[in-house]
Amino acid sequence: MEVAPNANPPVCKIMDFGKFKYEQDVRRKESRRKATNVVIKEMKFRPKIDAHDYTTKTKHVERFLNEGSKVKVTIMFRGREMAHPELGKRILDRIAEQVRDIATVESSPRVDGRNMVMVLSPAKKPEVRPARASSSAPAPADAPAPADAPAPASASAPEPETSAPAPEPASPEPPPPSPPEAATVTPAP
Repeated sequence: MEVAPNANPPVCKIMDFGKFKYEQDVRRKESRRKATNVVIKEMKFRPKIDAHDYTTKTKHVERFLNEGSKVKVTIMFRGREMAHPELGKRILDRIAEQVRDIATVESSPRVDGRNMVMVLSPAKKPEVRPARASSSAPAPADAPAPADAPAPASASAPEPETSAPAPEPASPEPPPPSPPEAATVTPAP
């Protein structure tokens, strides 16, 4: 296979063509896996929508956005409702205000024939990668605790009763032994 045809002299490499084709297919599949398909869902509202219907449809819009789909919100006008496009604009603004934490307005409300349309796209969430534990060397015992680690509970604070013991975080070192405490037993009446 020719590696650098423009070099003087041209550079070639002897290789297994079957392996080359296989590696190309693997790279192609990997790039397809990383690609995201954008799905546009549509939710239709009316200018005279009832409060309950509005809440139900807005919850559907939020669910679509949380799934990662874009949402096309449409206000459908009939007859004389076309004389009051501000009613539709008010509804669309209210929806945009309700989902502003999870979505951004991709295209602002615009009139398209007898419909008023607005497109919402899901807001980019920062990827939270889990912290990788380094297995090379354990942390020293007198090192300060990380900022996100829970603070140790004081001995005087009462511990709430739970039906199941709370899971302890995994640590490379066993916890230091605690001093023995005096147990007081009160007889049941």
